[in-house]
Amino acid sequence: MSYDRLDTGARGGWIDRTAVGGQDLLLLAARVLLGAIFVQSGFGKLMSLGGFIGGLESQGVPMAAVLGTIGAAVEFFGGLAVVLGAWTRLAALAVAGFTVAATLIAHRYWEVAPEAMRMQQIQFMKNVAIIGGLLSLVASGGGRFAIDALLHRRP
Repeated sequence: MSYDRLDTGARGGWIDRTAVGGQDLLLLAARVLLGAIFVQSGFGKLMSLGGFIGGLESQGVPMAAVLGTIGAAVEFFGGLAVVLGAWTRLAALAVAGFTVAATLIAHRYWEVAPEAMRMQQIQFMKNVAIIGGLLSLVASGGGRFAIDALLHRRP
């Protein structure tokens, strides 16, 4: 296959044509894949809120009960909103903010023992990548296959 067939520049190679033609399906997939981890994790925190709050307290988080409850709710309901494409931009921004806070609380790889450093660094960088995906949804919105699109459709 020649380079011209792969070209993604101004001539519009197959990647560009496929991505543009399938943009709404790609946004749906992105929303489901990004949001699912927050739905699952947030649900677990809400079902075991005391344990989650205890973990925050052990890490020295101030007002752990209040912030833990808010964080678990943002994680679950924000993740669900991202999956459904409801208030997509706001939900993705809220979940990104939650992820920044969670990353800085739980994955401070520079403070852990050398044997744990690599794993915490991987978790830190994974979260940074997820934040990037969420910011892409803030920029793009949820696409045609989102509740947002149904609510804002004009007759």
